[in-house]
Amino acid sequence: MKILIVLTSHDQLGSTGMKTGFWLEEFAAPYYVFADAGVEITLASPKGGQPPLDPKSDEPDFQTAATERFKQDNAAQVALANTVKLSDTSTVDFDAVFYPGGHGPMWDLAEDRNSIALIEAMHSSGRPVAAVCHAPAVFRHAKAPDGTALIKGKSVTGFTNSEEDAVQLSDIVPFLLEDELKAIGANYTKGDDWQPYVVTDGNLITGQNPASSELVAKTMLDSFK
Repeated sequence: MKILIVLTSHDQLGSTGMKTGFWLEEFAAPYYVFADAGVEITLASPKGGQPPLDPKSDEPDFQTAATERFKQDNAAQVALANTVKLSDTSTVDFDAVFYPGGHGPMWDLAEDRNSIALIEAMHSSGRPVAAVCHAPAVFRHAKAPDGTALIKGKSVTGFTNSEEDAVQLSDIVPFLLEDELKAIGANYTKGDDWQPYVVTDGNLITGQNPASSELVAKTMLDSFK
């Protein structure tokens, strides 16, 4: 099995001067779920090379067994530092695609034509498309074959307004993910803040927050059984 993990290349938190990027736990936990299952993993990002790490996700309070494992894994660190350009990937090469969150995807992947085309092709062919936390923003402009919004009428989840309020970034992000998913016409549901919550609708798999990342990855693998 071959899975593509698509990470953000965006490192600026609006006009605050603060840094953002991908959330370490949301990359590391799925990475090892896939790796331990013998999956062939390809890492990609819009710009290629080293994707920016949200510095907050590297703070002690947000470390997990998966993040600690990653910090001891030289091969994984080299792979992350050398992501391929998303424009150089081909959908025919992969059985599924996974998007880790962090705030970065709200700026670049949500608007990236290559990412949108990838999602549309994977979804329409019945292959799993998964996104966790802020990464469901990548569905913002994706269309179904009939031209309607891909997630219209679909059951999804993603980072909640109350979670965004808790991290004090509601006035910084380009849009509130919960509101945006609802506005597109998705059937948005959520669990308790900061608790694992995953929604599956056909081959679309979404998770609410960092705590959901491992479960999203396992749900994706289970879909192949």
